[in-house]
Amino acid sequence: MGKDSTVVTVISKVPQEKPKKDACLVVINGADLGKKYLLAQSSTVIGRSSKVDIQIDEESISRSHAVIDNYGDVVIARDLESTNGTYVNDSPVRERRLHDGDQIKIGRTIFKFLSGSNVEAQYHDEIYKLTTTDGLTQIFNKRYFLKEMEREMSRSLRYDRELSLVMCDIDHFKGINDTYGHLAGDHVLRQVAKRITEHIRRDDIFARYGGEEFAMLLPELGRVKAAQLGEKLRKLIESEPFFFDNISIPVTISMGVSDLTEYKGVVSTIDLEDINPFAFIKLSDDRLYQAKQSGRNRIVS
Repeated sequence: MGKDSTVVTVISKVPQEKPKKDACLVVINGADLGKKYLLAQSSTVIGRSSKVDIQIDEESISRSHAVIDNYGDVVIARDLESTNGTYVNDSPVRERRLHDGDQIKIGRTIFKFLSGSNVEAQYHDEIYKLTTTDGLTQIFNKRYFLKEMEREMSRSLRYDRELSLVMCDIDHFKGINDTYGHLAGDHVLRQVAKRITEHIRRDDIFARYGGEEFAMLLPELGRVKAAQLGEKLRKLIESEPFFFDNISIPVTISMGVSDLTEYKGVVSTIDLEDINPFAFIKLSDDRLYQAKQSGRNRIVS
């Protein structure tokens, strides 16, 4: 079976039990971020219609898009022959049994399925996670990144350690959305983040800074080594196209790199109580702009 094949889980015998009370869906990406929907009834229909149980007002969602059937010990997600499909953990499905922590993507909205006796604690943990993590890409969000950036800058300045910042942008991302659709654009964002995450160090801080822009803070690395890592990642993204609904989508990225030594040169005084992360960001952002102006798919350091 190909990686884009629709997954069908054959349910040989569905238990005839009462719906599991301790089960819910939590919106981790979408307009109702953090909202919890209890799965207390036997069937919960999701769609764009005002008559369904969970209404999502998105053009990419069918009027009756999917249903969550709750049989007690077994909870099943079924696609209702929707136009754009239902995805569980990034795989298109017609019918699939859900397990705790599974992600269900319907249109551009992503739900997380929670179940078990401690579902309320899980929900509160998930809400806390939403304060630090981008729901679509599952990497850090801008708010968390800026907080950690101040901490890392202070530490590196105090102990005279190297620190580099890479700002990264997906080239012609609007064209991807316009040509292949926003669902394909979301898929590209998730997969770019996944590829990069797999090739950076555990201590590196990688975040979605906004839209199609990412930021990467690299402790203990100067500008030269940071640029070398950036070039490795650039080639990694360029080397293999991304696939969505069996369509190949070529993707490239541009990057701008600066380090803490340069930051010291643009601020009047080094005050550990008044760190300015935006002055540091501007250095890398200006170079990212140069990379895009000079042809894209390149790194400027």
